Amino acid sequence: MTTTALEDRAAQYFQDLQDRITAAIEAADGGGRFREDSWTRPTGGGGRTRALADGKVFEKAGVAFSDVHGTLRPEMAHALPGEGERFRATGISLIFHPRNPRVPTVHANVRHIQRGDAGWFGGGTDLTPYYVVPEDAVHFHRTLRACCARHDDSFYPRFKRWCDDYFFLAHRNEPRGVGGIFFDYLGAGAEAMAGQAAAGTPSPRETDPEAMFAFVRDVGDAILPAYLPIVERRQGEPWGDRERRWQTLRRGRYVEFNLLYDRGTVFGLRTDGRVESILMSLPPEVRWEYGFAPEPGTPEAESLAAICAKRDWAV
Repeated sequence: MTTTALEDRAAQYFQDLQDRITAAIEAADGGGRFREDSWTRPTGGGGRTRALADGKVFEKAGVAFSDVHGTLRPEMAHALPGEGERFRATGISLIFHPRNPRVPTVHANVRHIQRGDAGWFGGGTDLTPYYVVPEDAVHFHRTLRACCARHDDSFYPRFKRWCDDYFFLAHRNEPRGVGGIFFDYLGAGAEAMAGQAAAGTPSPRETDPEAMFAFVRDVGDAILPAYLPIVERRQGEPWGDRERRWQTLRRGRYVEFNLLYDRGTVFGLRTDGRVESILMSLPPEVRWEYGFAPEPGTPEAESLAAICAKRDWAV
């Protein structure tokens, strides 16, 4: 297979994955429908963004597909493997913000980037509960561990650690949630992963683009099985003003991460991406309160402690 064929097959898979996920989320919501915006990037490529608002289960849900190409700005050229100014990036990114604070938020993305002769896959998924339920965190992580184990036993422990380190708000000294997996530069070789301390030593399989495409497809297909059973268990649980306040405060942390640290946000904004699609991940309602901290012994304090513990949930 040629590199171009791999790029095209990846783009087709990501489009199909968007179709399957949006159909499943509409069915799970039982009322909301996705609005689709097809868009063209002035400097090359385009995509289709699907957003659901004010559903029965999901206050906001978004699944965005993009396939863009063009010329890298100098600051991005210095940050990416490969040579030359031309690039192509394709993938999907999703975020589901539930209405009920007892249901966690989930984020996921899978992507392929090509620059000159260098091409690589990246992505992952992570769970952000407002009220941590160990059963849910265990299910999410064990689903991802099983997915990783089908390809390489080293993947889950390495990519789980990478996720813990990546989805971390250094200025707050807090993880964003209970983690999941995160990976990048798969298929680009060990040199491209140099300096990625959290990634550990690359597996020999990571130099095989076809093997990494198979892994990324498996990750994409695992997103719904990892998340929807949790939604089904929690969506009917009662909640009130106290839980809503905590949810919107924790959403504030989510916004801080996405605007300060998220690679996808930075890449999109620095490659002339569509702003509405890039910022689709932001929650619809959020709040900040000066100096707020949960009272010791409360469910909110216990959940925050569970998040900060960075547990190995899959054990």
